Amino acid sequence: MRLKALIFDVDGTLMETEEAHRRAFNDTFREAGIDWHWTRDDYAWLLKTTGGKERMKTYRAHKRSGPTDARIAILHRTKTEKYGEIIASGLFPLRPGVADLIDRARAAGLKVAVATTTNRPNVDVLARAAWGCPAEDIFDVIAAGDEYAMKKPAPDVFKLALDRLDLPAHACVAFEDSENGLRSARAAGLRTIVTPSAYTAADDFSDADDVLPDLTYWTLPTLTSAET
Repeated sequence: MRLKALIFDVDGTLMETEEAHRRAFNDTFREAGIDWHWTRDDYAWLLKTTGGKERMKTYRAHKRSGPTDARIAILHRTKTEKYGEIIASGLFPLRPGVADLIDRARAAGLKVAVATTTNRPNVDVLARAAWGCPAEDIFDVIAAGDEYAMKKPAPDVFKLALDRLDLPAHACVAFEDSENGLRSARAAGLRTIVTPSAYTAADDFSDADDVLPDLTYWTLPTLTSAET
């Protein structure tokens, strides 16, 4: 079957957003009077846990104290708002090759989807900052982190995207930047291209179909001629 869809992770794959997330977390903690501050080293190991609320719980366990689950949920909503403001400022561009690949895919009649651990509001604000329009104007399908129970490396989000695309895994290619994302996509049966990001360069990508510096190295003619 010929390739029919591209499925993209968001954070680190479409855009180098992790520093924006870290800043939003730290601003939230400071304003809430919580004595937490995540350094780059802190955030690097916290990224091994997928999901913002889950990272806060992991850090609480590490510190052996911290806000309750109920307060973490409130803090995460505040953090999401702050992250949206940071991304909307336009300081974070799409990674090289992303916009061109999506344009070429659409011109070739391929569907384009998102499968991400981040919440839907974060996808929306990224799309408006990068393309100046709603996310649904760019992506045919959006499967986001607030829509399923088990986060990456579980395959749930990619299976949700495939279900909404109404396509089998062998008709699609996934694009990821992290080991957890790669494991998730592969568990869903997807061919996976990895473009490591600033925080994931040391991850194990041995199971990827290809590992590239960025998406300028992945050409659409190769994709559209793919057969299984």
